[in-house]
Amino acid sequence: MNTNFSTFPILKTERLVLRVLELNDAIAIQSLRSDARVNEFLDRPATNNLDEAVAFIKKIQKGIEQGESMYWVITHNSELIGTICLWNLDFENDVAELGYELMPDAQGKGFMNEAIKAVIDFAFNMMSVKTITAFPKQGNVKSIQ
Repeated sequence: MNTNFSTFPILKTERLVLRVLELNDAIAIQSLRSDARVNEFLDRPATNNLDEAVAFIKKIQKGIEQGESMYWVITHNSELIGTICLWNLDFENDVAELGYELMPDAQGKGFMNEAIKAVIDFAFNMMSVKTITAFPKQGNVKSIQ
């Protein structure tokens, strides 16, 4: 499995640009990760302030630099509307877990479907992943679909 790219890959779809997470995304990340509707089906504490958002961004950036994960910001019309990642990488078996979150105002518009298709295509064709897993929580009907 390949996670070493000379520059972080930008993925484009009909309506979206998936790009690298940057420190100037801290306000939007804090908003996304503190929203109770987004966190309802996720096992994590809310990101309650900008310091926590910056610490999270730095953690993600370090993981990417070390080849431990791939993590994209999902943008629509240059606005951060969510994130999507490949993580829990199993290099021995070429397995990656898919994770994602989307701002409530962007839900139900097909954006995540579009982003997932782009990331799956990238994972199989550019990273040489053989298996992608995802573990939506029971009751999370939209993710299960």
